[in-house]
Amino acid sequence: MIWIGIFLLSAVVLLPSFLAFRRTTRLRDERESALVLLRAQLVELDRDRECGLIADSEHEGARLEIQRRLLASDAAPTRGLGRAITTPVVLVCLLLLPVSATGLYLLCGHPSLPAQPLGPRLLAQKAQDKRDDGLLAELRAGLGRMSPDDPNRFRGFLLLGQAEAARNHYAAAAEAWRQATAIQFIPEIAARAAEAQTLADGRVTPESAALFRRALDAAPADAPWRMAAQQRIAESEHQ
Repeated sequence: MIWIGIFLLSAVVLLPSFLAFRRTTRLRDERESALVLLRAQLVELDRDRECGLIADSEHEGARLEIQRRLLASDAAPTRGLGRAITTPVVLVCLLLLPVSATGLYLLCGHPSLPAQPLGPRLLAQKAQDKRDDGLLAELRAGLGRMSPDDPNRFRGFLLLGQAEAARNHYAAAAEAWRQATAIQFIPEIAARAAEAQTLADGRVTPESAALFRRALDAAPADAPWRMAAQQRIAESEHQ
């Protein structure tokens, strides 16, 4: 089936080029271009005389001059572009394009790779999400049973926030990281909580801006996330 698709795609892509090069194109050289121009001038000169734009004496003088240039151009050697590449050569080059592409695909690709239907992958993703939901529920239950003085609570809320953020559950991630900062305030974790809450709300709320400011006040001067936090604070001031 893949070869039929490759053939059809190649035909669609190359069809305009085949139509454009059906006939051989001949390019004029310098001598032929001069002859064509001078003959056109003779025709225009005769038309001007018929319209009364020039007198007969002026017409004869100009005609003699153009004829003299015609003879000089006709005696000049042929130079210039010559003939263009003929149609058969162009067609062969065009046919070599899909052949070369197919060869590269056979060399580097995997034509025998089985199909990957979307339906089974979506089912597998749903099953994985369900397992993740169960694991996160167990983690929350475990954190709820821990003593407030248990040092593992801080690490547990950090892990919970990271897991929720990885699933784009930004509100849950912000809540988990706020719980972590309530146990031990770390500027970077506070900035993560404020950013997650901003993504969940779709804007920088006053509460998120206050958390960004608090994180900046406690952060070192070379914190890599400092500029991003300052931009979020500027956004809150212009809303």
